[in-house]
Amino acid sequence: MTPLMVKGYRKFLEEDDLWALRPSDKGETLSRVLETEWGKEKRKPRGRPSLSLALLRAYGGPMITAAGLKMLQDCLSYAQPQMLRLLLQYVNTWEEARTSAPHPEQGEDVKPDPYRGYLIALCMFGVAVTQTMCLHQYFQRCFEVGMRVRAGLVATIYKKALVLSNDERGARATGDIVNLQSVDVMRLQDLCTYAQILWSGPFQIILAFISLYNLMGWSMLSGVAIIIVFIPLNTLVARYQKKLQQRQMANKDARTRLMSEILANIRSIKLYAWEYAFGRRLRDIREEREVRMLMKIGIVNAASVLLWGSVPVLVSFATFTIYVLTSDKPLTSDIIFPAISLFSLLQFPMAMFASVITSFVEASVAIGRLESFLSGTELQTDAVKLEPFPTAAQGDTLVSVRDGEFKWSSSQNEPTLLNVDLELRKGELVSVVGRVGSGKSSLAAAVLGEMIKTEGTVVLRGSVAFAPQQPWIMGGTVRENITFGHRYEHAFYQETIEACGLREDLAILSEGDLTAVGERGVSLSGGQKARISLARAVYSRADIFILDDPLSAVDAHVGRHIFDHVIGPQGLLASKARLLITNAIPFVQQSDNILMIRNGVIVERGTFRQVMAARSDLYRLLNEFGKMKAQSVRRVEEEELETETIVPDAEEDEESDETMAEKEARGFGKENFSRRFSRATLRRASVLSTGERKREIMEVSKASMSSKEIRAVGSVGAKVYTEYLKACSIPGFIGFFVAMCLMQAAQVGQNLWLKAWGEHNLCSGDNGDKGFYLGIFFAFGLSFCVLSFLSSILLWCFCTLRAAVKLHENMFQALMRSPMSFFETVPVGRILNVASRDVAVVDESLARVFSSAFRTFASVFSTILVLAVSSPPFLLFVIPMFFVYRQIQRYYLASSRELKRLDAVSRSPVFASFQETLGGLPSIRAFRQQKRFIAENEARVDANQQAYFPSFTCNRWLAVRLEFLGSCIILISAVLATWSVITGRVSAGLVGLMMSYATSVTGSLNWMVRSATEIETNAVSIERLEQYAALEPEAPYELPEKTPEPAWPEHGRIQFEHYSTRYRKDGNLVLKDVVLDIQPGEKIGIVGRTGAGKSTMTLALYRIIEPAEGTIFIDGVDIIKLGLYDLRSRLSIIPQDPQLFEGSVRQNLDPEGIYEDSRIWSALESVQLSDFIGQMEGKLDARVSESGSNMSIGQRQLVCLARALLKDTKILVMDEATAAVDVESDAHIQQVIRQEFAARTILTIAHRLNTVMDSTRILVMKEGRVAEFAAPEELLQNKDSLFYGLAKEAGIRQDKTEN
Repeated sequence: MTPLMVKGYRKFLEEDDLWALRPSDKGETLSRVLETEWGKEKRKPRGRPSLSLALLRAYGGPMITAAGLKMLQDCLSYAQPQMLRLLLQYVNTWEEARTSAPHPEQGEDVKPDPYRGYLIALCMFGVAVTQTMCLHQYFQRCFEVGMRVRAGLVATIYKKALVLSNDERGARATGDIVNLQSVDVMRLQDLCTYAQILWSGPFQIILAFISLYNLMGWSMLSGVAIIIVFIPLNTLVARYQKKLQQRQMANKDARTRLMSEILANIRSIKLYAWEYAFGRRLRDIREEREVRMLMKIGIVNAASVLLWGSVPVLVSFATFTIYVLTSDKPLTSDIIFPAISLFSLLQFPMAMFASVITSFVEASVAIGRLESFLSGTELQTDAVKLEPFPTAAQGDTLVSVRDGEFKWSSSQNEPTLLNVDLELRKGELVSVVGRVGSGKSSLAAAVLGEMIKTEGTVVLRGSVAFAPQQPWIMGGTVRENITFGHRYEHAFYQETIEACGLREDLAILSEGDLTAVGERGVSLSGGQKARISLARAVYSRADIFILDDPLSAVDAHVGRHIFDHVIGPQGLLASKARLLITNAIPFVQQSDNILMIRNGVIVERGTFRQVMAARSDLYRLLNEFGKMKAQSVRRVEEEELETETIVPDAEEDEESDETMAEKEARGFGKENFSRRFSRATLRRASVLSTGERKREIMEVSKASMSSKEIRAVGSVGAKVYTEYLKACSIPGFIGFFVAMCLMQAAQVGQNLWLKAWGEHNLCSGDNGDKGFYLGIFFAFGLSFCVLSFLSSILLWCFCTLRAAVKLHENMFQALMRSPMSFFETVPVGRILNVASRDVAVVDESLARVFSSAFRTFASVFSTILVLAVSSPPFLLFVIPMFFVYRQIQRYYLASSRELKRLDAVSRSPVFASFQETLGGLPSIRAFRQQKRFIAENEARVDANQQAYFPSFTCNRWLAVRLEFLGSCIILISAVLATWSVITGRVSAGLVGLMMSYATSVTGSLNWMVRSATEIETNAVSIERLEQYAALEPEAPYELPEKTPEPAWPEHGRIQFEHYSTRYRKDGNLVLKDVVLDIQPGEKIGIVGRTGAGKSTMTLALYRIIEPAEGTIFIDGVDIIKLGLYDLRSRLSIIPQDPQLFEGSVRQNLDPEGIYEDSRIWSALESVQLSDFIGQMEGKLDARVSESGSNMSIGQRQLVCLARALLKDTKILVMDEATAAVDVESDAHIQQVIRQEFAARTILTIAHRLNTVMDSTRILVMKEGRVAEFAAPEELLQNKDSLFYGLAKEAGIRQDKTEN
């Protein structure tokens, strides 16, 4: 350890300086061992499976050795008072020899052997050093077990999350599951460190009483009686503490869950100006529930401290009282001080027992929660039968569903999908259409095995690729998102990029495909996310492709490109089995088969020709919303002919195993594009081994992708502590400090009084003046207990609680006021780690840490003071020892601090990736990438273990050195005492007082440094909260002097005056010199290719991004001069991502609670949701799951439309508002908008051009500039216009616009 400490003293430690992990401490090994034991528990024929037993069997081995070492250390700690007794008896013989007359026969007085005293001093030193060695070997083993428990549980929780059933996942919010990994696992880890006190405490108490019996006889039984009385009292307090802790964990979960929702939907909250509404909801949980419970917990903890603290006082008082009343022998120093030494030894297990019971209570609550999670229901294993099918020929069935009946939840009465029969062959494209909420996405989920199958069979032959309707983008580079664990193959990767229309987008990004995208792809547009998600599926080169509405988020031109080059009959996937769920009707005509779903039943199916001949609902849908029938049929016929000539047969299949390099050499040029895209066999992507992925992750953890977590270097600044003191309230802290000083003074006073009493008894030879001495002794003890209770109440209920409230509030306020760019670069998991773990430290741990630290500091100070006063020569040794102590501590703090920070920084990715994984479970499972994600998680756990192991080992390094100094203090004190007695300078009473303090100093010194370390470690949480509280805010939320008129905007005129903006300070301009004048009541359609700057217009209008130049006026008011709340609350928006929150339907529509029910129902009726909500249990108070997962995406979009209807403003922005709904619902929504929003100014960003064809004017954006701005008819007449080109691609003819 020393070389690392020296290195840490000379420079700031980095990840590369850390040691490699032992194989037995790696996440993979640890989780495998725990899973084996937990499996045995689950297979038990009787009773509930016990996680405690599984953990004990998995990791408990070293605890047996640790128990042996602890027992030896306990025995040695009680040998020390016996040595003290021998020393004091030796001193007494000197006193007697000095005071007694010389013996007449010997001629001179007989004195004891002076060397015997020095020998006792050496023995005391030897015992102390051996004790140190045993104690720290014990601690090292306990910490290692704690580390293994943490790593094993984190990895096991992660694995369990990958197989959670929808029921179980729906019942647990992401925040709850993250809490299990952060808070509950931390509690079990903490317990491992001190769990042995549960047997060691009683063992020490028994040893103390045996020693007291040898010293004082049967009078010690009064002490036993007091302890027996106190144990049930403390048990009652512990039970009450457990009940409060359980309630507090529920409060914590509720807050973390809400925080998780707020962070996930921060964009919507800012756009709707709902910061106040959500702030109120969070404060409600925090202040009304959490803080009140903390106050109760604080009072109960103070009561517990009082109960345990008063035991040694009462035991010593009762024992001395009975002794002086029943014994003829005087109570002298050689009895008093060994007894006091034993009582102080008794105080440690008593005080620790209280906090260990609290810790045990917390851990038992955590064990219960973890057992419940790990025993939760898993995905139905037989929902899908997987069959390998290596040599499939064209036309072979790869997906087969027979008589399928599926539901999302086991508690559902009616199935979601009924009588499903589906066959999907190699080389076949099957399209699925239907209304919003009809069960289209459910069909994809059923095929993937995500739903509960109640009847029928589902068989998949071959590998699967999935592009979900809501794209799941991981934090990382664009390339990592596309390759998705497969080996990078340049040629095919470039083909994929080209086919998915991503080349232009990647050219815009600062570092191309190596650009890091934030978590959930926050820095990408909706269309870019959808295409990256599709590219991921294409790159995997699977056998079966399930594509859930991949074209909804892209414009018509890109949609046509993707269909032609990827999905369609001549696309890259032409030879694959494709199930396409879509609302893009024009493309459906090129399918081999079309299915129509209504209310969970496939009501119609057939080829395009059969459907056209049947003239049913499906025919009407295709005819009305597709292109002209004749045109379509002709197109299909042509394509069928092409396909016959192009799609290769099975023989050609086998030939194409040639390498990409060979293909490139043969010249895969642009002219060969359609030909190469129709290759039937795309060689399956080769998967990276888990070892390779782990190495990559370890590298990434060393140079973390996004803004490396705010990590200060050097010591936690004094400013952090002064700010915390201010937050605590300075008068409260002064009160606590005074109470602590008086408490210590009472303890020293009690010992000085005992010294005086012992000396009085030695002189008088009996126990005279009992009442007087006992009365004052009890008064000192009582004042010690009262002051101890008072200091605990002041600390728990006034100082740390107040600081916890203030720090959390400042952090939350700053987060809500941070600009969107912050949330785009910092993973949600990292912020949640601060909001859960760091807040938990400030709420609960700091009070305990400060309390023990101040007690220990006071104890060490009083010890040094007593020793210096008793024997001034002691100061000669103390001063050089202090310098040695300081040097050791400086070495230690320099390294420890950085190791703690490295631990904290490497812990964040574990939570961030877990949070991310929970959002992408269907994709991970569809691609069957569970093993890779488990390996990556284990690599992140290992990176954290690598920093954590030296961070606690350095504590042992320090403690061994400090306790050696403590042992030296014992040796010096004993030698000085012996020398002083021999030279006749001090009395036995003073030696007793000196030595009883000296023997306690070793433990105190160790605890002092441990407390200083714990303060510094926990202060990192204060530092992080303060760093978050100091985040740079966006523009002022409210400017009272600039508040616009209540009716503003009255007309809805919008003017862009030479407006330019960029996403980041050093980034390129994304809008360039935009000049627009939109008149009141105009309907403006904003179109353009993906990435042209359409959605940026919305961000500019809402000031999510601020201008680089120019400004925007609304009704003549410069929006840059307004407060953000005044601006955003006066505009309405239907955003691109339909974000819903956990809570009721009412809270989702009207979080501020300002509208009446009748108005809400009217809005729901207008968007065709009233029937659906009416059928939900509770109607407007019906529960909406986290992220609205119990509604389809189309229904979520309709809820967002209802929000806009409720909010009666003059300006409405629709950002791809109908992208996720079917064409019929889209037509209905457009009609509602025309009626309900007739007098409003509407800006519509759309990919479906037919939704903006009736706009007053069309704004065509290109590369951030205004390319065209005129009426649609005018633009269509100009065949050179960009809009004409877009309309032509979308199959919209001029006569349509004239109708």
